[in-house]
Amino acid sequence: MSELFLSGRIADIVLVFMAVEAIALVFYNVRTGRGPRPLDMLPALLAGVCLALALRAAMVGAGWGWIAFSLTGALAAHVVDVVRRWR
Repeated sequence: MSELFLSGRIADIVLVFMAVEAIALVFYNVRTGRGPRPLDMLPALLAGVCLALALRAAMVGAGWGWIAFSLTGALAAHVVDVVRRWR
């Protein structure tokens, strides 16, 4: 179990689950017309992906630039999400 975390693979698993979730939500929306619209969930999903990438970068000892870049992407996606919901 420790290798799963030390190698950063846990973040990879989280990213796979996020991709499966996104595909399932889009499929559900297309089939039923219900649930969140794909463009509405994109900013929140993108923020989560960026946070998972920052986590992975930190776990594997990547340079601070990669971590900062990922966190900045998460912040930008979060701001877009909040602005869209505010309206």
